[in-house]
Amino acid sequence: MRKPWIVGALLSAVLLLGACGDPSSGPEEAPPTPTLPGTEAATTHRPQQAPASASPRARPAVAPRVLYLGDSLAMEAQNVLGQELRRDLGATYTSAPYSGTTPCDYLEGTGEKSLVPDSAKAAALVRERHPDYVVLQFWGNAWAYTWCMDGITYDASPKTYFARYEADMRRLTQQIADAGGARRPKIVWVLQGPDPITPDRVRRVNALYEKQAGASGDLVADAGAAVSPAGARYTWSQNLPCTAYEHEHPSYCTDPGNDRTALHLGKDYLHFCLAPTTSTPKPCPVRSPGILRIGREITRVIGEDVS
Repeated sequence: MRKPWIVGALLSAVLLLGACGDPSSGPEEAPPTPTLPGTEAATTHRPQQAPASASPRARPAVAPRVLYLGDSLAMEAQNVLGQELRRDLGATYTSAPYSGTTPCDYLEGTGEKSLVPDSAKAAALVRERHPDYVVLQFWGNAWAYTWCMDGITYDASPKTYFARYEADMRRLTQQIADAGGARRPKIVWVLQGPDPITPDRVRRVNALYEKQAGASGDLVADAGAAVSPAGARYTWSQNLPCTAYEHEHPSYCTDPGNDRTALHLGKDYLHFCLAPTTSTPKPCPVRSPGILRIGREITRVIGEDVS
């Protein structure tokens, strides 16, 4: 579905990032549409199963309704996040991620300049599903993969890129709020993990998420910290020490002899699925510690807010 792009020797590794959307040219076509408005995208593989929690929290008196939107990081994580939210919080859950996207793709009024169809725009799904929480997870499309960024790239003009990104976040927040009306859902902006190619970009994108959440009374889930070395939040690592949880559930501690677990597959610096990316985006089909760490952190943040 996608052309190969080569953007210098350093960025050649990014070709393995699959469908997350930081290549240097526009797509030939939009990624496949996930099952909508269902609870999870279809997959022909057995999805990874999250283990039972070692010490499950008391479920809230009223189960939250959660909508999960985003790019390929959300695409690969959607099944596990749904499992965590349902098990720990009894949540009603809908996921509608589209690989290669960024906040502007979920804006209404973009017409054909979007990888997300009108029926799956954030506001449309809020009106239909009436969620209490809208979880937004975007790496931050920096290389003009999606049409709605109008060719604006981080490399060409960081100032223009960040200004546009921030403006799109404000618009998306307002559209979600307007669609919710008197039942305005809380937005959960998911902070991203380290980027070995442009580390400062992710730091600044995360700062925008925090700024927007603070301005609109919303939440952040620092899932990126869960996949970063202790004391080195923006240092990328392929493997990290196993957590106590992963020791208790050994299938998530991939190298127990060295007390290490794998977060990334090979040279895929971005995704956390320990199976190769494919031309047809789908939820991760294998157990992947990084995805579970991300899902557990998002679930923790929502659980603390709803309880």
